[in-house]
Amino acid sequence: MYSAPETMPIELPVFNAQIALPYTLTPGRAAGTFLAEAKNRRIVGSRFPDGSIVAPAQDFSAINSDPMENFVEVPHTGELTGFTRVDGQVIGLLRLDGCDNEFAHRLIGDLGDFKIGQRLEAVWEDEASEAITAIRGFRVAADAPVGTVSPLAETEEPLGSVKYSLALPYEHAYGPYYGRMFDEIKEFGRVIGVRTSNGDDALLPPREVDDITHKRTGTWKACADTGTIRGCSIINMEFVGQTREPPYVYAEIVLDGASTRLIHMIDIDSLEEAKEKIKPGTRVRAIWTTGERKGSMADIERFEVIDE
Repeated sequence: MYSAPETMPIELPVFNAQIALPYTLTPGRAAGTFLAEAKNRRIVGSRFPDGSIVAPAQDFSAINSDPMENFVEVPHTGELTGFTRVDGQVIGLLRLDGCDNEFAHRLIGDLGDFKIGQRLEAVWEDEASEAITAIRGFRVAADAPVGTVSPLAETEEPLGSVKYSLALPYEHAYGPYYGRMFDEIKEFGRVIGVRTSNGDDALLPPREVDDITHKRTGTWKACADTGTIRGCSIINMEFVGQTREPPYVYAEIVLDGASTRLIHMIDIDSLEEAKEKIKPGTRVRAIWTTGERKGSMADIERFEVIDE
């Protein structure tokens, strides 16, 4: 019988993790041309039928939805119309000379260096790239002459796609239940849960309140590293976020001694063999990683079918 959760230390380490979403952006003809020309240190804008000019280039007018007429090269100078400080950087809105909209970008300097109406000029990176960050930022240039917009007869081919990634780092408090479970995995290579409020079967992951009775759960119980598949899916296609190459099986497994399902993977040699052998009711065992354990479910490398 293991000690109850409340006997474990309260100050437990947190779990540092990140939710990441890589994706591909298709910028379109106008924005794609703006990005492609950035490496040439050109700021490309769009001219519309009403005579208005906007930068960065846009395919359609934000005012009346008219399609653009042609591309133009916009001056690298303009007038500051607004600014703020975000995450230690100064971000400004400026109206580039000859344009009818505001252009947002980083300002080079401290917040106190800027005021509305100042003349600014672009500062380019030494090695310009096909990105808006090819412009390092804009700096104060009190004597910068007012530039003029000029037509662009030829442009680079539009950038077809841009790879992006959104990331959300976060800290998750393990708490005494998850913390104890991961500690046991790391130190002893065993999976433990807590007994239900009215029986001997273990709940995995361990929790303070029984899902069925809504009463306090019982004491700790070690589960076997063998179990039975209760649900599964054969994965034979690649997709974003996979941690292993297909094919493999995504399985919901009830470990011996537990009453709830543990989600893990089963490696397979062939799809046909998997269809024949792996199904609800199939018996499996955990294959632990070799070397030092880290204290996570990844310490179980995979599950394999028990040939009976």
